[in-house]
Amino acid sequence: MEDETLACIKKDEIKYLHSGQISKHIFPVKRKEAHKKGIPHLIVRIFIIKKNQKDRIEYLVQKRGKNKKTYPGYYTDSASGHVVYEKNLDLSTIKQNAYRELEEEFGLKSTDLIKLNFYDFKSEKDKLSREVAYIFVGVAKTEVEPEPNEDELDINDSKFYTRSELQNIFEEKEAVDYSEEIWKELLNSDLNSLFEDKESQKKKTSEDVALFVGRFQPLHHGHIHVIYRIFEDYNFLKIAIGSSQISHTKDNPFTKEERKQFITTALKKRAISEDNYSIYYVPDIFNANKWVDHLVSIVGNFDIVYSNSDWVRELFKNEGYELSKKITIFKNKYSGTHIRNLISNKIEKYRLLIPNEVLNKMEEFNGVERIQDLYKEENNNE
Repeated sequence: MEDETLACIKKDEIKYLHSGQISKHIFPVKRKEAHKKGIPHLIVRIFIIKKNQKDRIEYLVQKRGKNKKTYPGYYTDSASGHVVYEKNLDLSTIKQNAYRELEEEFGLKSTDLIKLNFYDFKSEKDKLSREVAYIFVGVAKTEVEPEPNEDELDINDSKFYTRSELQNIFEEKEAVDYSEEIWKELLNSDLNSLFEDKESQKKKTSEDVALFVGRFQPLHHGHIHVIYRIFEDYNFLKIAIGSSQISHTKDNPFTKEERKQFITTALKKRAISEDNYSIYYVPDIFNANKWVDHLVSIVGNFDIVYSNSDWVRELFKNEGYELSKKITIFKNKYSGTHIRNLISNKIEKYRLLIPNEVLNKMEEFNGVERIQDLYKEENNNE
């Protein structure tokens, strides 16, 4: 087997994945070395369901091949595998890893699925090392028939099972604990909602209110562009400052109060009245399942969510909220990460990407020196 380069993470930084901060905390390690040294790394676990011709839900369960090093002959998820390291790894890239595993193990392509949603992630410990599993639940088309890979699976017992057949597996056969736990959660869930049309799931909670979620580290012209676009369609904007409790770090150099001043100063300069927006601090709780409810408990009702973060969009989509289309403006150029990198390298082009009034605030806070010091400090610790 090819020695893949895995997406690895330090054990004490796993918690940051709950807030979608992936690429900032992962690093590459060869598969053999990661397993030998027990370095935590990312994997995907996929659970596929479908409705048969009688409109009953069936569950795609894999039985691992007898030649597997871990759990040979055990029943498990539909498919699973390592996440291959990429520099700018995000949730959408991780989902592509999930599609790859489904095709390798069952011959299922993305076109065979109606949807594939992020469900949860869990930190697991197997016989080799700690794994952080990104869990996806997908719905296959009724007519889909899997083609198990005989080099990976038991081709006779890797197939779609009825509810009672799956329950019998857990009572009478050996199953991987982590996968059994998720299957049981799904069996006790209202899975019919996964088959519903998206329009019927949308939550209309207020009138003419948009939500914009960001960290604003710092606020830049890309943010301003999005805000202008929002006000073309909505009269009131709720701005959520994410990771509000984190500051004076390489990725989050500014405090919540400083970021709020960036926003209020920029909107005042553009004659946007305070009567048309409100700003909220939303601290990370490092729990992906509860994050949307946590945010809503702070900001209240809204009609639509604006965010270009795949992580944020996936979490809100899973809760049935309406999402705007992504609004992008030279994504690689107008990003907080790019701007902070320019500042750390003393490249003056960053000044073209940030409104002048925000630049003035940054100078007031000694923000440029702060970013440079934080980058230098982290580089010295590596």
